[in-house]
Amino acid sequence: MIDIGLVQFASPWWLLLLLLLPVWWLIARRRTPAAIVFSRVAVLARGPRAGRGFTRALAALRNLALACGIVALARPRSGAHAEIKTSEGINIVIAFDISSSMLALDFQPQNRIEVARAKIKQFVAQRTSDRIGIVAFSGEALTQVPLTTDYPVVQAALDNLQPGQLEDGTAIGTAIATAANRLKDAPGRSRVMILLTDGVNNRGSIDPRTAAKAASAFGIRIYGIGVGTEGMAPVPVGRGLFGLRYEMQRVEIDDALLTDIAKATGGRYFRARDPATLQRITEQIDALERTPVRSRTYVRYTELFRWPLGIMLVALASELLLVAWKGPLP
Repeated sequence: MIDIGLVQFASPWWLLLLLLLPVWWLIARRRTPAAIVFSRVAVLARGPRAGRGFTRALAALRNLALACGIVALARPRSGAHAEIKTSEGINIVIAFDISSSMLALDFQPQNRIEVARAKIKQFVAQRTSDRIGIVAFSGEALTQVPLTTDYPVVQAALDNLQPGQLEDGTAIGTAIATAANRLKDAPGRSRVMILLTDGVNNRGSIDPRTAAKAASAFGIRIYGIGVGTEGMAPVPVGRGLFGLRYEMQRVEIDDALLTDIAKATGGRYFRARDPATLQRITEQIDALERTPVRSRTYVRYTELFRWPLGIMLVALASELLLVAWKGPLP
């Protein structure tokens, strides 16, 4: 493949035939006609200048058609190259709590996880150049989606998050460590973790404050969101004949711990006591400082052979029209 400026040739060897055209022109010019060069007396009557002009026009059209046909065979095209683009973006990993307490009905008529999922999906839908990753956690943590700009994949992963997929509990330290591991090598200077939980750290072997300090060493800012009301709320306590059984229990969210985690990394902690507050929180996080992120984009080929092919057909049609009008080329 040959690249000439913005145009590439997929089959460039056909272009070698263009070198033979001047040779053919020279042979045609030096050829001595074996007989009178006019096919009709009417042509001779118009004089030699008209005959020579007519002959040259036909020869030029024929040569143009040959040259364009050769170029079309070489398959000129543009595009299909990798472009490095710089855009404003953030590397974000969302650590999403899927413990059983996220089924509490204090955001009636929906439970906590349904409201949180809807607001986070709206947040993701507003992304244009941010890389987004998803880490699900309860008693353990698991990466659902690594950092990507494929937002439909992220949305699908959020739809699939349900309590019961992992061992139950709330391992906040493990969640921070797992998300930080995804962010620490991300390109660009802006690395953000959104830690969304509704409980108290009660599982895992990693201390949340220690994990936060480690994340801060990698330049990761943690924005914590505590999801749930204060006081009493309907919390699932088991399953009965007709589904989950709920009892009114006191809601416990370790605000002090989540505040310390956020401060240790230069982030902030928010308490979402209702859907409207959660919406405002995601909007505030959306206003984070933007920094340049480099991304690679692939552009598909655009075939250009139709242009020389079209010129060739026009040249051939013009030659046929001239021959039909004034007579064939000798």
